[in-house]
Amino acid sequence: MTLQNALTGINDHARGALPPEIFAILDADRRRAGNPDSAQVGARIENFELPGADGAPTSLGELIAAGPAVLVFYRGQWCPYCNLTLRTYQQEVHPELGKYGATLAAISPQRPDGSVPVEDLAFPVLSDVGSTVARGLGLSYPVSQPVREAMEALGTDLEKVNGTWELVHPAVVVVDQDRVLRFVDVHPDFVTRTEPAEILEAVKSL
Repeated sequence: MTLQNALTGINDHARGALPPEIFAILDADRRRAGNPDSAQVGARIENFELPGADGAPTSLGELIAAGPAVLVFYRGQWCPYCNLTLRTYQQEVHPELGKYGATLAAISPQRPDGSVPVEDLAFPVLSDVGSTVARGLGLSYPVSQPVREAMEALGTDLEKVNGTWELVHPAVVVVDQDRVLRFVDVHPDFVTRTEPAEILEAVKSL
């Protein structure tokens, strides 16, 4: 089964489990036209230092010390699509990266004390509170009022978990040791994500 098939399965379940009016709002939001004004392959990313769940910082410099870094931007622990994606990357991407001297890190706008998914992960899970790094890559955006109300109805208050009503488009970027973006894949539709094979091919091609 591909990652996309599994994500579609989660969405099909949500369609039947959520109140129809709530699902309709969230579904319309993910289908909105247009792509984010994201960074392109060949651009350089600024160095950063972000805290993990334990508060200990990790810098981009550390991640690319021995080779390229795969940075996975995700919405937060509360997002079931994100949790499935991170678990899949742990199983199918993380074990293969050592062959290429590459590292994997996940980044979300959640505060450090709430950023780690239920299952412990073998790679850094970092908190980009305020979306500073994501904004620099053109990945952040303000949540619309209808979506905000829908999320609040489901018990997700981004003001508490993120500090602001701002989200990031799910994305995978591969950064080389010169901090140059060598692969960029952004998903305004949060039900779609980068397949593991695409990530490994991008790293292998460097």
